[in-house]
Amino acid sequence: MKTIATCVQEVLVARPFLEEALSRDIINFSALAKDLNPTISEMLRKPIKDGAIMMALRRYKPPVGKKSEIQLKHVFRNMGDITVRSNLTDFTFQNSKTLIHNHSKILSEIDTDRQVFYAFTRGIFESNIIISTSKKEDIHTIFKIETQIAAQDHLSAISINLPKGNSKIVGLYYQIFKRLAWENVTLYEVISTTNEFTVLVEDHLVDKAFSVIKGLKL
Repeated sequence: MKTIATCVQEVLVARPFLEEALSRDIINFSALAKDLNPTISEMLRKPIKDGAIMMALRRYKPPVGKKSEIQLKHVFRNMGDITVRSNLTDFTFQNSKTLIHNHSKILSEIDTDRQVFYAFTRGIFESNIIISTSKKEDIHTIFKIETQIAAQDHLSAISINLPKGNSKIVGLYYQIFKRLAWENVTLYEVISTTNEFTVLVEDHLVDKAFSVIKGLKL
């Protein structure tokens, strides 16, 4: 059976910006309760008083438990270097029988150049190549027989070294994405390995994104 508290939780989980505002104590409980009243009343199929909703809002606790919260703080405090790479281009190709073969060709081309940024991800129907823009023409030449779906210049990558064991922490990536979304930073691409996490953003957003990620340590 639904209660006012469970309805409030459902609404806040579906609207993470509200949850963030509540956690920062920058939202008026009375005004929010009034705003949520029609939704909560409809969910419970009966009229609800604003005061009851306001009480549920004050008692609301984010789903991350105390243990997970401590673990998150530990991970963010112990984050390693944050590296920024600019002048990147993102290519999207339709998967084909020859794509991996051509992928090996570009790897051979850049193998001795340690200054080149390169990342390859393969999905079910398409694959992405993120590479230093200086190698853009090599991509055009080597992948000329492939079906190109999209290409985007003027991108930057921000890479974060995460402590070992980070994959066991509940809500780790959620916290990163939430902070970036709160600051209106759009992510163009996300790449991750076991202990490294990289976000790709358009150049005009890189300073803001870097500031947000660096702020996670505080």
